[in-house]
Amino acid sequence: MGFLFALLFAGCFFFTAPFVGCSRSLLQTPQPTTALDVAEALVKTKNVLSFDSTKKPAFTPLDQSLSASSPSSSPSSISLQIHPRLSIHKSSHLDYKALTLSRLQRDSARVSSLVTRLNLAVNGISRSDLKPLDTGLEFGAEDLEGPIVSGSSQGSGEYFSRVGIGKPPSQVYMVLDTGSDVNWVQCAPCADCYQQSDPIFEPSLSSSYSPLKCDTQQCKYLDDSECRNDRTCVYEVSYGDGSYTVGDFVTETITLGSDSVNNVAIGCGHNNEGLFVGAGGLLGLGGGPLSFTSQLNASSFSYCLVDRDSDSASTLEFDSSFPPNTITAPLIRNHQLDTFYYLGLTGISVGGELLPIPESAFQMDESGNGGIIIDSGTAVTRLQSDTYNVLRDAFAKGTKNLPSADSVALFDTCYNLSTKSSVDVPTLSFHFPEGKVLLLPAKNYMIPVDSVGTFCFAFAPTSSSLSIIGNVQQQGTRVGFDLGNSRVGFVPNKC
Repeated sequence: MGFLFALLFAGCFFFTAPFVGCSRSLLQTPQPTTALDVAEALVKTKNVLSFDSTKKPAFTPLDQSLSASSPSSSPSSISLQIHPRLSIHKSSHLDYKALTLSRLQRDSARVSSLVTRLNLAVNGISRSDLKPLDTGLEFGAEDLEGPIVSGSSQGSGEYFSRVGIGKPPSQVYMVLDTGSDVNWVQCAPCADCYQQSDPIFEPSLSSSYSPLKCDTQQCKYLDDSECRNDRTCVYEVSYGDGSYTVGDFVTETITLGSDSVNNVAIGCGHNNEGLFVGAGGLLGLGGGPLSFTSQLNASSFSYCLVDRDSDSASTLEFDSSFPPNTITAPLIRNHQLDTFYYLGLTGISVGGELLPIPESAFQMDESGNGGIIIDSGTAVTRLQSDTYNVLRDAFAKGTKNLPSADSVALFDTCYNLSTKSSVDVPTLSFHFPEGKVLLLPAKNYMIPVDSVGTFCFAFAPTSSSLSIIGNVQQQGTRVGFDLGNSRVGFVPNKC
């Protein structure tokens, strides 16, 4: 029997009720300007490099269990503490400017990877058609909730969750990624493993570890796999920044807090390289059949991403409905690539005025090109160049009174606010069908790039037809995906 879950977020409840449109107060035309707290943002830039990363959270003992791909099984209760990602590893960056440049470099590689993957899919090319990565590898539910924590102190821009692998569970931090499907964790013995904050997972100590055979459906779902000894499935996943993971494809028990999911297909990586920054692996939340969400048979999931410079945290939740004031939009799928979550965006307004951008700029064509996805792993929102230029020019027109500064990396619109404690900037909103409007906080599009007062407009152009809403713009908003009803929901200020 499923359980009723109610969660209080500053006076707003989550109930197991149908999705409902947002309240009238959230749909009113916003004021032309809003305040940006410059002083508060600069304080965070100075504190983020000195967070205490030595504390390790306690792990909740195993209590309930259910099986992947078995919707009839469900936990009867859930209780989970939330822990900051900054407890994993202290930043190696000497100043905030270096951290920013590292973030943006990583983010550009991330976007390149997503665009490449889409282009391959649209053109009917699978990764297995390409030359395999030469790694030199040789080796012998319902109301499920987990912690989400910011990983940006390492220059990575991802968000992480504390997850238990195996029986008994070995706890590791894993990257949460809506742009990926394959779950994986670093495993012993390591032919090549990068440094992580927790001990490497040891399969021989887990009673639930079970290798998958090559003829299993899970193995066939992989974009890139091989068969070892004509029997055991070997997976390979590569990322646009040069990161990759190769190893055995197996089933294991995944534990979030006191709830476990049995028989989850997961990569046991013996050869791993990359910039995962302390995390032990990746939990895929994409729309493909191998993602954790799909294997759980979740009808919905939601997350709230905390401020990237914060040491606070929020939650990842499965099968919990949206509250009554949810701002909803269509969830659109690409028939060429089922991983990405496309959003039905109709327009953008600046200063309360809808910009002259055709809706087609946000729409996917019949071939699978174009459209706009919402992604937890991309930091900065990317828009097609023509669309970005209209947005940027409108914002710059509304900030003529602010002293300008030189561009920084991919940011071409920056300001010197070193003498300011607070400034007014134009409001910025996303518009969805049926008149729904999501008003962004100023701190989600005017961000500091150093500790001395340089702020930049946190959008960027892309030459690709694919646009992406990144996690900087999602900060502080609970983002939900009603998979059964094809809706995306936003609840501002509910982390």
